[in-house]
Amino acid sequence: MVSEVDHDIADLESNISRVLLGKPETVRLAVITLLAEGHLLIEDVPGVGKTLLARAMARSVNGRFCRIQFTPDLLPSDIVGSSIFNSNRSEFSFSQGPLFANIVLADEINRTPPRTQSALLEAMNDRQVSVDGTTHALPDPFFVIATQNPYEFEGTYLLPESQLDRFLMCIRIGYPVREEEMNVLTSHRTGEPVDQLEPVIDSSSLVNLQKKVREIRVEQSINEYILDVVDATRQAPEISVGISPRGSLALYRAAQSLAMLEQRDYVIPDDVKQLAIPVLSHRLILHTYQAERHTEAAQTVMQHLLDDITVPS
Repeated sequence: MVSEVDHDIADLESNISRVLLGKPETVRLAVITLLAEGHLLIEDVPGVGKTLLARAMARSVNGRFCRIQFTPDLLPSDIVGSSIFNSNRSEFSFSQGPLFANIVLADEINRTPPRTQSALLEAMNDRQVSVDGTTHALPDPFFVIATQNPYEFEGTYLLPESQLDRFLMCIRIGYPVREEEMNVLTSHRTGEPVDQLEPVIDSSSLVNLQKKVREIRVEQSINEYILDVVDATRQAPEISVGISPRGSLALYRAAQSLAMLEQRDYVIPDDVKQLAIPVLSHRLILHTYQAERHTEAAQTVMQHLLDDITVPS
């Protein structure tokens, strides 16, 4: 018997897939990240649907969406807000920045200086911002989708490892197959399909789903398997810095989220194995570090480690 929770999740995936055509795995990973209360980093070339994915998710959960174009001259106050003097009341009042939204698209995040990246880091990690010594809570739910072009480095600032570690997953969308790209052409004949999307759940229902994820049962053998995977990254000779406890917790929470999407109230080893690469690869620091090839190299190393680890029965 399918529960109301299962209906909500199925409707959410289906609604997003109506506009991001031919990318069911990408949609699923994005929904897993959202339900696990994490944040998503998308490394890909322009024009493959990164903004479309963010807009579709925001419209599907009836949440406020804000897109921030990160540029070299962007200041922290431009995204978190600032105190403005009100002459009528002779006092300062806080004016909220674009971060005060349910789903935030941080476009080309690596084009802005580290100081502004750090302001986003606090928001992602603590779900709050600090301005003039005062802390302001961000809305709930709060979900960041950040993008960067992995093939263009002129005028960019590499994301520090501490910030990469705040993203629950790092994925790529990729080009659509020819048949699906034909569907894209025809579906855009009369306008943007994402503008026609109707909400399938509200923000409070999403928060409830996120709480349900934490109730998914994880047996001790699964915990041991997660720690085996994490420990392997710390021992591998190709890896300079392995996975931190934050990374192991991210894999744990993502596995719970996938189990709920699969209509199970318990995690199985395949959940962990399936998510290990998108959840952990971007957190690795390899001895032979090359920025333009890091993602592929880290994924290859991660796959080799998974192949050598005994999966619990």
